[in-house]
Amino acid sequence: MNWKFLSRKKKDENRPKKSAAREWLDAILFAVIASTIIRGLLFSAYAIPSASMEGSLLTGDYLFVSKMAYGARMPMTPVSVPFLESTVWGGKVKTYWEGLQLPYFRLPGLGEVKKGDAVVFNYPAETVARPVDMRTHFIKRCVGTPGDIIEIKDGKVYANGQLVPNMPKAQTSYMVTTTSADLNPELIHDLKIDVRYQYNPTTYEMIIPPDSYNQFKSYSNIVSIKEVIEPKGEYSPQIFPHNENFKWNEDNFGPLQIPKKGLTIPLNDSTMVLYGHAIEAYEHNNVTHDGAAIMINGKKADSYTFKLNYYWMMGDNRHNSEDSRFWGFVPEDHIVGKAMITWLSIDSTQSTFNQVRWNRVLRAIH
Repeated sequence: MNWKFLSRKKKDENRPKKSAAREWLDAILFAVIASTIIRGLLFSAYAIPSASMEGSLLTGDYLFVSKMAYGARMPMTPVSVPFLESTVWGGKVKTYWEGLQLPYFRLPGLGEVKKGDAVVFNYPAETVARPVDMRTHFIKRCVGTPGDIIEIKDGKVYANGQLVPNMPKAQTSYMVTTTSADLNPELIHDLKIDVRYQYNPTTYEMIIPPDSYNQFKSYSNIVSIKEVIEPKGEYSPQIFPHNENFKWNEDNFGPLQIPKKGLTIPLNDSTMVLYGHAIEAYEHNNVTHDGAAIMINGKKADSYTFKLNYYWMMGDNRHNSEDSRFWGFVPEDHIVGKAMITWLSIDSTQSTFNQVRWNRVLRAIH
């Protein structure tokens, strides 16, 4: 007879049973730990708050973002409240403690960021001082990878001299001239046209989806539709690097080389305008000037070798997107993951029972 077995069974029977409250607490604790691991290492859910990626991704789309695609980034601010934004109550209360900061480290992934990927990342140009992984999340299309020479000519993007094709539903703005007849608001709504400006009774700037362009152009009260392109050589102070020596704008920009790990550049007035912020803010160096000499961490430097890879991100809605053209490079330590699936899509402009865009539910993102 197995006396040891009976003894163990008797011992288990004598162990006090957990209360219902304790069982609930254990279940909740397990769920929080499991979901935190899944959210940190596998995938997270995000919402599209703006129109910068239309018509590929729409305002009200809810996405699953793969952390495994590029390798999960380990928390740099490990002490935080799970499942909450970095601040609550209108930004007044932090949900993290920045007293403990860990160095950037990323697990091996299934691949690397490629041109054409829809990428979620922390906003590099955030003016509020907070840790990288606690900054606002952005989603844009990668159009330039480390080492690429990026250039925009008349609204078309080139990497290393090769055209980077727009996504099929990418949008831009047009100057529209009409007759004196008023435009039908219902028609504008049905064609999903965004009227950005009205300059006078017959002249508008509009963002017209590709699927609506031909139908809209065919109406008798439309006199002309012309794509809006800022002329080459016209300086826009809002555009990176915000220096009048670089007469770049949204539609004519560059050429500019994207930094990559191991790339060495000479340091002079021009390169410091283009790369100085990355060297100081993203690579954590102290940059000063001693007369004409450039000092990095107190030492005179004639060149600099980058420690990180960088990317160039742009929205698919080219004239309604704040992206790398405005604030420059995205460092690799800001990358969160790759947008994979639209699991839900809500159109808040519709009535309650028509708000769900069923054709976008569980839809792969391209």
